Amino acid sequence: LLNSATATTLSFTNPSGGFDGGVTYSQSFSIASQENSATGLTFNDDGTKMFVVGTSGDDVNEYALSTAFDVSTASYTQNFDVSSQAASVQGIAFNNDGTKMFITDYANDEVNEYALSTGFNISTASYTRNFSNTAQGGNPRGISFNSDGTKMFLVNPSARIDEYNLSTGFDISTA
Repeated sequence: LLNSATATTLSFTNPSGGFDGGVTYSQSFSIASQENSATGLTFNDDGTKMFVVGTSGDDVNEYALSTAFDVSTASYTQNFDVSSQAASVQGIAFNNDGTKMFITDYANDEVNEYALSTGFNISTASYTRNFSNTAQGGNPRGISFNSDGTKMFLVNPSARIDEYNLSTGFDISTA
């Protein structure tokens, strides 16, 4: 069966320009009033909330977007101070329903986990635990999870991505 397939030549075209073109600058939104040294950004699932972290405030800044994923419609809502746990905030991620928030701390070589009683509402956040990545070199920057939270990925400043298995999704104590 392997040798019985008809020889086929594939031609790839992308009418919108794909990755090599078709991208144009749209707009910007200043966050300087809340964070002068932004290092991380994420949105809630429907794009009506944007979250920004950075090293100058060591907090999470929340913005409401009246049009989903359109930063020109953003307005500052509130912040959540994480300086009691983090000395150099770099990255941010949420679980799927926004009831858990994860913050990377470059200075303390860890990921901090917070529980949110209302999904994607940082005013309901409370510190839960941390996970140290010192054994893998520390200094985590960016953070991401697979869709069910059983894999956590940390960007390491030595040009490396560290992958961790979590036996319980989005529970860093099981990493």
